[in-house]
Amino acid sequence: MAEKKTKKLKSAASDDIVKVAAIQMASSPSVAANLVEAKRLIEMAAKAGAKLVVLPEYFCIMGLKDFDKVTIREKPNDGPIQHFLSKTAKAYKIWIVAGSVPLESNYANKVRNSCLVYNDKGEQVARYDKIHLFGLDMGTEHYHEENTIEPGDTVVTVDTPFGRIGLSICYDLRFPELFRAMGEVDMIVVPSAFTETTGKAHWETLVRARAVENLSYVIASAQGGYHLSGRETHGNSMIVDPWGVVLDRLPRGSGIVVANVNRNYIKNLRQSLPALKHKTIKAIS
Repeated sequence: MAEKKTKKLKSAASDDIVKVAAIQMASSPSVAANLVEAKRLIEMAAKAGAKLVVLPEYFCIMGLKDFDKVTIREKPNDGPIQHFLSKTAKAYKIWIVAGSVPLESNYANKVRNSCLVYNDKGEQVARYDKIHLFGLDMGTEHYHEENTIEPGDTVVTVDTPFGRIGLSICYDLRFPELFRAMGEVDMIVVPSAFTETTGKAHWETLVRARAVENLSYVIASAQGGYHLSGRETHGNSMIVDPWGVVLDRLPRGSGIVVANVNRNYIKNLRQSLPALKHKTIKAIS
């Protein structure tokens, strides 16, 4: 009897630890080529034991022009990109957080930049539309996402077998109030395409800050390299634990980062440092 009880306890403990992966890409204007590369990296992550895999923002297209993503936008729950994600999640029996997919918006010349979540049966179980739209005018770099993206307005979390996950995309990382609004989550995902200019200055600082202030793991998957449009993205995909420790990172190029998420560690930290329960200032609209 004692032996059986011990085995049961070990099994329960192992359920609180899951291996996760962040994928880094240097996507091109070719959707077909990007999906081939995404599948290769997802397979690599699955073989490494990851049960949850996060793709970067615009994994399916980094166009020559901003408007290119509008030309390949899909209807919700329909289209080759979404079919690929569903089929791949089911085939490898993993959960996939699909960085961002351009979906139809209320405007013919814009998209919703949407982070989609698929379970291990290939079912789409959550969707988050990017709220904060990037804008930069610095030297020769000019970015105005509002020209081609309709922003979302809803904070989204999703319950999974591995814990509660808060969804965000790239520029959202600069707005801590978004993550506070998620409540207590076990993981935060930040699929991104940070520019090299802003990334080298702020990326790691922001990712680690979001982990520390929310006592949560952060899975930050990024575009990393040179793109045919001439754009350079920062890369440095990483997985950070709730204490702000970088568990794994990939500076540049295509590949994966892998780490364990330990929910007991989160629980113990929040008991030792109950900062989330000490909040006294409410958000001011």
